[in-house]
Amino acid sequence: MSAKHFDTKSLDEILNKMIDTVDESKTEIYKIGEQSRKDYEFIIAELKKTKQMITELIEEEDRLEKATRQARKKLSEVSQHFNTYSEHEVRVVYEYAHNLQMKLTMSRQLEQQLRERRDELERRVVGIKETIERADKLVSQVNVVINYLTGDLKSMTEFMEVQEEERKRLSREIHDGPAQILANVMMRSDLIEKIYRERGIDEALAEIKKLKETVRDALYEVRHIIYDLRPMALDDLGLVPTLKKYLETVEEYNKMANIQIPFTYIGDDERIDSKMEVALFRLIQESVQNALKHAQAKEIQVKLEINKKNIIAVIKDDGIGFDPTLKKDGSFGLRGMKERVELLDGSISIQSSKGNGTKVIIKIPLK
Repeated sequence: MSAKHFDTKSLDEILNKMIDTVDESKTEIYKIGEQSRKDYEFIIAELKKTKQMITELIEEEDRLEKATRQARKKLSEVSQHFNTYSEHEVRVVYEYAHNLQMKLTMSRQLEQQLRERRDELERRVVGIKETIERADKLVSQVNVVINYLTGDLKSMTEFMEVQEEERKRLSREIHDGPAQILANVMMRSDLIEKIYRERGIDEALAEIKKLKETVRDALYEVRHIIYDLRPMALDDLGLVPTLKKYLETVEEYNKMANIQIPFTYIGDDERIDSKMEVALFRLIQESVQNALKHAQAKEIQVKLEINKKNIIAVIKDDGIGFDPTLKKDGSFGLRGMKERVELLDGSISIQSSKGNGTKVIIKIPLK
């Protein structure tokens, strides 16, 4: 299936099939584990019974050995005084001694068989115990897979929707920003030639100055889009220096509007996870851009704190504010921010009211 025709519905169907298959496998493994436990209990009982029989046989053999020794002693006495005993008495003593010996021999043979049976049962106990442990481990591992499929991968569909919306937004920004400005540059460059021929060099130079401002705007828009794709400095410098540089650049570009963007950082210089750095940069960038585009703010305060447990970012402006409870068309930016924070198991609070500015508080746990 090509990427062009791939949609989140298809991904959901694949995930559901995977979950069903894994869940069925878990049930089968669970059945194997339960049957093994029943076998284990039965064999343990059989082993206990066998050991008891061996103990009883040993005690019986001790009694038979003692009786056999006495019978042999009696038989020896009869043999020495053969003439004093009748034939019947001799036969009785002999048969008694012979029977005792036969019982002792049979008891020892049965003991040997029971010992072999005991050893076999003990080996089976070890094998079944290993099977139970493996089954339990597999069930735990399958549970992890199911949780991953129903949790993290399920959230991928939402994340893909976010990415698709970001691509559309980026496409609109390129079309409405640099593309329009560059088209304007081409038209004005043709106009400069005409002005030069008809009105002279002074007016042509004035028009070139205006053209430079237009090109400057286009350059800023291109840099802004590059930052949207991925700030290259993040990989080399980390979040704090990159964020500081970005805010300084935005402030410089909006110098004519007298917009101030003070930045405060609390924490160590240690780097955090690369994905988290990108996400945080995006969140702060989106908040600042919202303030610039919609809030009519003169000051946008950005504060960032990274401690051992959490990352806290606060973006506060003194703009016109808005009612956060009202949904507006094109409010994907706020929705995308919320979903990005949720993917990091964090929280976002947007506090605003008309005429009182806006305050965005982002809190993300450090795992």
